[in-house]
Amino acid sequence: MQFGVRAQGFLGLLLFVFLATGTSSGQEAELSRAPAHKQEIDENSIEIGSRRELFADRYLIAQMIGTALKLHEPIPTSPMEKPANNLEYGTIIKDGPIYRLYTREARGSKFDGDTTEVTRYCESLDGIHWNRPNLGLFEIDGSRDNNVILHEAPFCHNFSPFLDNRPGVSPNERFKALAGTVKSQLFAFVSADGIHWKKFQNEPVIRYTREYAFDSQNVSFWSEEEGCYVCYFRHFLDKKLRSVCRTTSRDYVHWTEPVLMKPNFPGEHIYTTLTHPYYRAPHFYIATPTRFHEDRGQSTDILFMTARGKSPFDRTFREAFLRPGLDPERWGNRSNYAALNIVPTGPGEMSIYTTPFRRFTLRTDGFASVHAGADHGEMTTHPIRFNGKKLSLNYSTSAGGSLRLEIQDPEGNPIPGFALSDCKPLVGDSIDQKVSWIKGSDPGSLSGKSVRLRFVLQEADLYSLQFQP
Repeated sequence: MQFGVRAQGFLGLLLFVFLATGTSSGQEAELSRAPAHKQEIDENSIEIGSRRELFADRYLIAQMIGTALKLHEPIPTSPMEKPANNLEYGTIIKDGPIYRLYTREARGSKFDGDTTEVTRYCESLDGIHWNRPNLGLFEIDGSRDNNVILHEAPFCHNFSPFLDNRPGVSPNERFKALAGTVKSQLFAFVSADGIHWKKFQNEPVIRYTREYAFDSQNVSFWSEEEGCYVCYFRHFLDKKLRSVCRTTSRDYVHWTEPVLMKPNFPGEHIYTTLTHPYYRAPHFYIATPTRFHEDRGQSTDILFMTARGKSPFDRTFREAFLRPGLDPERWGNRSNYAALNIVPTGPGEMSIYTTPFRRFTLRTDGFASVHAGADHGEMTTHPIRFNGKKLSLNYSTSAGGSLRLEIQDPEGNPIPGFALSDCKPLVGDSIDQKVSWIKGSDPGSLSGKSVRLRFVLQEADLYSLQFQP
């Protein structure tokens, strides 16, 4: 009897090794199903509708075997790509075919909010080559031959505009901005064209007097997801660490009591957040804050955070998103600040701008991915409900890699016609690739039903998915 038990254990070990290493014919071995239904099933499926969902957090992910979430490194472009001005507390707005750039110029200021500071403006048709228009709005150093759009202390120090996409917004208020005293007050500005600005009212719209605040770029936007205006501003957490507060408004004048977001890890300074809705998935907020290392000669780097509506910031990725790199200029104080907004600049490409002025690129949706290396891995989602007829994936494989998908019921059982063996393997690289099944199964037949998605990957990255009409 004792020998029989040992023999069974030895045979079990051989079977495990055989399944883990593949069949003798060299064909791909199925991964251990380890179905997600071994976990407690969430009866409340995640409603994703027809939204695009990025794999830059664990929101949809129930289980990962042999895969991991990977943060991708932005690629620097030529250092010769520079506009007429540097980029200090910058903002990039894509307004139809026009890219609008706003930046502060200190002009020898002796303190934050000094009268010497101005806000300058540049334009581009591709986000790469910039023009400095002669606007003639303000006389600077005896001449109106300049691109200055604001010259009023202290507002030029942290003037931060956005394009207001609120339904029914007045054409005269198509652009809005917040700027203020560096300590306790923020004022609202409006513009019809993004060039000619005026105060919305003579009184501040946001006050915060608990501690020193507002001395950096304080960002705001209209949230399609929340149906209100949102502002993220700088403050001191426990009067020690630079951190961030959040407040909301229905009319851009009356704002709620600020809420401390506390995204900091112990001892970590978050200098700005630059939070904004991602242009391809506006329910998903992207943040590229500067991390300030006060104990290392005030050096800085740039982080990557996300948020879904009013939820706390997600810190799935703790490491730097953008390192200072080989350029010695980027190792000093105030040397690594991203501009507000990540914008599309070409087919399959989006751009991030930093100071000293540099442009970095990522593939579309390519902040992060579900990644598998040389060995097969898998990822299974929580139960979801979608609306749509076709499933589109943003993915990439090596020449020897692949990606396949199985659609399951909430308990983790393959739905007939959508099993892993029914899916046509995806091999290649695409921003928008439709998934198809051998039997011609139509995902639209599952629209509105609770399902799980099980992805099996090898040498592949999955960036995003969307069920499309």
